[in-house]
Amino acid sequence: MTFQIGEKVVYPNHGVGTIENISARSFGTQNEKFYLLRLACNSLTVMVPFSHVEQVGLRKVTRNGDVVKVLNYLATGEISASHDWKDRFKENSVKMQNGSLLEVAEVLKCLVRLQSMKPLSFREKKMLERARVMLVTEFATSKGVGESDAVSLLGKALAKANLRFPEPL
Repeated sequence: MTFQIGEKVVYPNHGVGTIENISARSFGTQNEKFYLLRLACNSLTVMVPFSHVEQVGLRKVTRNGDVVKVLNYLATGEISASHDWKDRFKENSVKMQNGSLLEVAEVLKCLVRLQSMKPLSFREKKMLERARVMLVTEFATSKGVGESDAVSLLGKALAKANLRFPEPL
């Protein structure tokens, strides 16, 4: 998969970023091309080698059709989560690293449901916040709306499942 300068992309486990530059570097006798990516959530700059794009999971921002599927899942989808927090954390970590918008929504919904029953561990609170930021930024980018509108859309979907969209930490 190739990207252009200025294109919005998703860097799994971190969220939406913009391709700012494409450059080449030499390592010994080998030349490697890189995408220079600036993440929206914290302005962090990341260099992703062309040869590792698929391995890292760098992808285009989700299109509107898939956004509708995520909203439907948040409103009605069933949640399956391990009762043991270590297993649940491991499962959720894998979903976050895969970077699929639907899997990030699964993590968010699982943790929101769990939080409504009992306090989350520190690590799960951090994961919930990361899932929240990733969903909001990708929704806003995909639909071309502000983050407050994206929060509203996500909140309405979760409300249909009798859940509240989490406030930022």
